[in-house]
Amino acid sequence: QWGDEGKGKITDALALKADVVVRFQGGDNAGHTIKFDGKKFALHLIPSGIFHKNTTPIMASGMVINPESLQKEMQMINDASYPTDHLVISDRAHVLLDFHKSFDHLYESLKKEKIGTTAKGIGPAYSEKALRRGLRMHTFCSESGFKTYLEETLPAINNLLKTHGYDPYEIDDLMKKYAPIQKMIAPHLKDTSKLINDYIDQGKHVMFEGAQGTMLCLDHGTYPFVTSTSPSAAYVPLGAGIAPNKLQNVLG
Repeated sequence: QWGDEGKGKITDALALKADVVVRFQGGDNAGHTIKFDGKKFALHLIPSGIFHKNTTPIMASGMVINPESLQKEMQMINDASYPTDHLVISDRAHVLLDFHKSFDHLYESLKKEKIGTTAKGIGPAYSEKALRRGLRMHTFCSESGFKTYLEETLPAINNLLKTHGYDPYEIDDLMKKYAPIQKMIAPHLKDTSKLINDYIDQGKHVMFEGAQGTMLCLDHGTYPFVTSTSPSAAYVPLGAGIAPNKLQNVLG
């Protein structure tokens, strides 16, 4: 349906038998509430397999990742005495910044019929990706690459935001804010498409975790009241970077 059917519980249960758990789409607009070792956790970005020491959790290239949300989620897990050093993040995943959330607020405010967005900036981040102006993880974690992106992107963004009464963003402020997060994320970056394919070729049990239900699919859901990508099994090969014939079983 729309994703509130206890998917976090069953995903975590299945993760016990998996060597690898992969999130292949979406961002922190998703929500998986799970209980582990008697503790309750609300995960929005990180795959459920993070709590299993013998499982490799992967955030694949089809995702849009808010670095600040990721930092907080990793810290929450660490504070509960669980490690996150085995988390792998795609160097091609797109990055969602503060001004994407501002745009989400702006676009929703201008509509007569509200979509009911989570205002997490998911739509604007995927829109930027489709426009071929997006920021990917490998560029975000490069100081010079990130600065160049902001220099090319912010002027047009600030003009539009100021027109509608929003405060503009400053390059130096954003560089300073994200610098410690970049250092935290950089060691986790890998070519996850190659990694996932290698795991499959090695006979590992790889599980792909969707973020929402099919009725929120951009193409086949209750449009326009949908998310900005497809949570369907059909999107797994594209979002994870594997061939379609690699999929063996689909549940849900």
